[in-house]
Amino acid sequence: MFTTYRRSAARIAAAGVATGLLAAGAFAGAGSAVADDAATPSSSGATAVLEGIQSDLSDVATVATKDGGTNTHEAAGLFKMDLGGGKSIYTYCIDLFNSTKPKAHYQEVPWSATSLYQQGKDRAKAGKIAWILNHSFPQVDDLGALATTAGAGPLTKKTAAAGTQVAIWRLSDDPTAKANDPAAEQLADYLSKTAVAVAEPDASLTLDPPSVSGKSGDRIGPVTVHTNAKSADAEIAADAAGVKLVDADGRPVTTAKDGSKLYFDVPAGTKDGSTSVKVTATTTVPIGRAFTGFGANDVASQTQILAGSDTTPLTAQATVTWAKKGAIPAVSAAVNCAKGGVDVTAANKGDEDLVFSLGGKDYTVAPGASQTVLVPVAEDQHYKIDVTLPDKSVKSFEGVLDCKSATTVPTTPANQPSPAGSDQDLAATGSSSATPMIAGIAIALVVLGGGAVFFFRRKKSATGTE
Repeated sequence: MFTTYRRSAARIAAAGVATGLLAAGAFAGAGSAVADDAATPSSSGATAVLEGIQSDLSDVATVATKDGGTNTHEAAGLFKMDLGGGKSIYTYCIDLFNSTKPKAHYQEVPWSATSLYQQGKDRAKAGKIAWILNHSFPQVDDLGALATTAGAGPLTKKTAAAGTQVAIWRLSDDPTAKANDPAAEQLADYLSKTAVAVAEPDASLTLDPPSVSGKSGDRIGPVTVHTNAKSADAEIAADAAGVKLVDADGRPVTTAKDGSKLYFDVPAGTKDGSTSVKVTATTTVPIGRAFTGFGANDVASQTQILAGSDTTPLTAQATVTWAKKGAIPAVSAAVNCAKGGVDVTAANKGDEDLVFSLGGKDYTVAPGASQTVLVPVAEDQHYKIDVTLPDKSVKSFEGVLDCKSATTVPTTPANQPSPAGSDQDLAATGSSSATPMIAGIAIALVVLGGGAVFFFRRKKSATGTE
């Protein structure tokens, strides 16, 4: 949920407009090795555009606020997201009391970057949601069998989706929620009482860490590939300037698989600089992966969790920076919802102390060491975190923290027709037909320094619902 970039005078002026909401980012820098370049959000993990809640895959539920306030009618069911290239995924909401945004852009993130890990929340609930996703509709598409298992009346796709969503809401947002259809309510009760916590699914494609650094003349790394794809292509950037992508034994690398370790072979005498590796694969995003919104104006959108998936091309990138001597920093940041802020980590792969400034305070990192600083951030507030390095360059991380569930139902109307006689009170878990369309919502471009913005994810196959 933040964007990273290297400042330039012109781009600083544009930063207030071109802002991304990202879950993790990194820089590796040494002197003026890398020029300013515009960057789009990293595609490590899947990105998608929200199409909205599906009228043929949703029904009505009645929800009260956490304090027992006025009941509202909610559209409860499956959302559809566009992966591009004719591919789609289906999701449920895990952020009931926030509104969705029309055509919002989403990215795959770990649970730790969502309200599932907000301060004081029982993390076992996230695991129970993952269990529900794998034991209900659409993963279980035999509705007769699902109804029998749940001890429920006859289910349709609409009521099965509604019952599943209500069960998820009871864990993600803790509301008083009830499906209006009796069979859907029976399904919700069964899922709520039966669910057990399971492990978070791995990301679809991740490079870890997203940034490494070291001395020229060394083999720098490793960057470890995590993916559920059988194989992936690995390619070093065209500006590598003699740097080669190799394995631990120094053999050239062009392909990778889960667990592969990539190194950068930087010849001695190579001018101080930086380059990147791109890993691409086609795979299916695992059921239970979370998706958060990002895009223009730092507008957060209702957090979603994957229920039905499709294969899609994915790309992940990592950077390497090298220098002959001195402090060689690699700076990264990650949203930490459990602590209510952003963890900024500075590693030093050089032979001199790294002194960096953050929030008006200086920090010293010895050669070969690293230090993580938690920067508290107010919920739903825009933040920009500046890290000043010894060469006076500034690495910035920018976004809006979206770590807490809201407590009241949004007033925006729903994005689908209401049942007869109730078209004035169906609340917006979906985007609004009455809400002004956010036309041409752009994936924000921001200035990149000493590296690029990257993300981490991976795992299992499942089918979507049409």
